[in-house]
Amino acid sequence: MNTTSTTLSFDWHGRADALAIDGRAFIDGGRAAASTGLVRRTISPIDGRVLAELAACGLADVDRAVAAARRAFPSWSRSGAEKRKGLLLALANLMELNADELALLETLDSGKPILQTTTVDVPGAISTLRWYAEAIDKQSGEMPAVPPGATALVTREPLGVVAAIVPWNFPLEIAVWKLAPALASGNTVVLKPAEQTSLSVLRLAELATEAGLPDGVLNIITGTGREVGAALAHHMDVDALAFTGSTAVSRTLLEASGRSNLKRLSLEAGGKSSNIVFSDTADLPKAAAKAAFGAFYNQGQVCSANSRILVQRDIHEEFATLLADAAVGYRAADPLAGLAGNGALISSAHTNDVEGWIRRGRTEGEVLFGGERLEIQGSDAYLEPTLLGSLPADHDVHRDEIFGPVAVLHAFDSEEEAVRLANATDYGLAASVWTSNLSRGHRVAGELLAGTVSVNTVDALGNTTPFGGFKQSGFGRDLSLHAFDNYTAPKTTWIQFD
Repeated sequence: MNTTSTTLSFDWHGRADALAIDGRAFIDGGRAAASTGLVRRTISPIDGRVLAELAACGLADVDRAVAAARRAFPSWSRSGAEKRKGLLLALANLMELNADELALLETLDSGKPILQTTTVDVPGAISTLRWYAEAIDKQSGEMPAVPPGATALVTREPLGVVAAIVPWNFPLEIAVWKLAPALASGNTVVLKPAEQTSLSVLRLAELATEAGLPDGVLNIITGTGREVGAALAHHMDVDALAFTGSTAVSRTLLEASGRSNLKRLSLEAGGKSSNIVFSDTADLPKAAAKAAFGAFYNQGQVCSANSRILVQRDIHEEFATLLADAAVGYRAADPLAGLAGNGALISSAHTNDVEGWIRRGRTEGEVLFGGERLEIQGSDAYLEPTLLGSLPADHDVHRDEIFGPVAVLHAFDSEEEAVRLANATDYGLAASVWTSNLSRGHRVAGELLAGTVSVNTVDALGNTTPFGGFKQSGFGRDLSLHAFDNYTAPKTTWIQFD
């Protein structure tokens, strides 16, 4: 079946208009209003429509959710890998049956195109959940060498109650990156979605109960970071906290862990990733197409976006032209029309911030293409993909995370200069390298301070490879078997028999 043509022919506007959305939290197996009764409206950046009234949860609601997770932990952790595998696979099947609804909620909430949520976000979340469900009963312990007369067993034990705080750019996918390995390894979870994008994970929790997950195993608390996020970070009965978001917030979580119970942290923080294009690249049009994807996909709202494009000087002008041509494919359009391209940014306020960076680039350097703000469906949360140039390497545009469809182009002369420029940032999440020289590819990849280096592609990731960063991009890893390290600890049982 041609997914693109199906998406184009579907009346997503009509389905959105008919959608009834429950904005209550999900605690101990069912929907729950905030203890105060307070709500707040959640607004779609697509057209400004009110989507739902979300429960404005606070400390009392966090306490209820954590208590429910704590009650559920003993039986869930002892249920066995095979049982947990079956329940998580049942959840994945229900997600697949309800994929269109999940995709529509994701699009309405975040502004990303329905073509993206139906073909990437929701299928990706389902794939990740299945991968961890299938992985958990293949994990085994150790029997290390010990002196004669004894046997030692090393097992991986779940930590207990895991809090997860996830961002608004990939709400469902990143939520599953956290909860899949946490649940599979026997933990219970209290998840706080971003206040802008809570709807898909609330529906996920309903499906989890339908799949048979016991009450309290998965809880969703809606609310602000200042209230709900801070309450989870300081909670004395939360054993671990997994976070994706900014470096600034990561610092507050480190402090909260130290001031509370030293809860285990895994932090995937900010990024300012480079894409290095050498003049010996075999296929420059392909490199330009991938560079446009790496910089502008998802409206540029990607923590690992390759927004610093470093190009060897003798191909600089040619590459800039190719990149401008490739960027046409990321022009903004109505997210519910089923078209390729970009959708809305997360809000008009965030668009204001990104537009401010473009103004600075125009004043202090030049706009090579794009730079205009658009109005679609009555919303002004849309921007053209934008390339800035003629800015010094130490300019803030090269250093700060803009989180929008804005990239900067910069020329370099030597391999050593390219590596130095790429590493001249506080972050170390990702990087890309384009070259036809295998030795150079290995050599440069080894010198780049980044958690993932993509050679002759951009922003490569998958369920089998770890994702995370160095320096101020945080620590801990999502995806792959390494993610189990975030939610388990080794336990030694020493048996002396002689």
